[in-house]
Amino acid sequence: MAEHHLPPEPADHHRHNKGLKPGRRYYSYYNYYGDDGGGGRALCFAVLVLVLAAGITWLVLYVVYRPSHPTLSVTSASVLALYNAATANSATAVAASFQLALVIRNPSARCAARYDRLAAYVAYRGEPVTAPEPLPPLAQDAGAAVEVAPVLGGGQAVAVSPETAEALATDVAYGLLPIRVVVLGRVRFVSGPFHRGWHSLYARCDVLLGVRRPAAAAGSPHGGGGGGLPLPQQAPLLGEPICNVDM
Repeated sequence: MAEHHLPPEPADHHRHNKGLKPGRRYYSYYNYYGDDGGGGRALCFAVLVLVLAAGITWLVLYVVYRPSHPTLSVTSASVLALYNAATANSATAVAASFQLALVIRNPSARCAARYDRLAAYVAYRGEPVTAPEPLPPLAQDAGAAVEVAPVLGGGQAVAVSPETAEALATDVAYGLLPIRVVVLGRVRFVSGPFHRGWHSLYARCDVLLGVRRPAAAAGSPHGGGGGGLPLPQQAPLLGEPICNVDM
């Protein structure tokens, strides 16, 4: 049988294919897929930069125009009426009337404040002793303060528990009257082009009053002869009232 011989391989064949495994083909990544990946990466980087810039801008505006909670303080108080309004056939009740000077401050340097649906009342030992009194709407510029002096109660009888009425009479007899002034409503902040929504406002001030009892006429329903609480004549503030505002 005749023998078949393959033609001789070139001398540099093994030198060029050294290190390559037989049976595989190798293609260049850029030659196979093209060189279009650089444009996509640049677009993604540009979008990322825009998102970061927008986030930083929003954060700066939020910090600069972020409103601060308004503050409330009581600067003076007068007790116009305070006596036991209960009768033999009715539940325990107290008739009280206070005139308070309230100062509402807007500490925000760049935000104006608008107040609406305001009402205030006086409480003693967690029980209201005056009915809520509506207050007029208020408008404040940035960093401004507004003072109001409402008369709360008007001498109208408010039902209280017997324990509260007894404790109130005891405190007045000692010349010290701890009360809480509560202000309810809503507030809205306006800062340049930014208009925020309405927020509920709940403020309370714990006030300690020093009361004095004048000599009341015998048999007067406001005096000691009628079995009620004597009418205090003066009510200086003792100490600094502690006020808190929640929104």
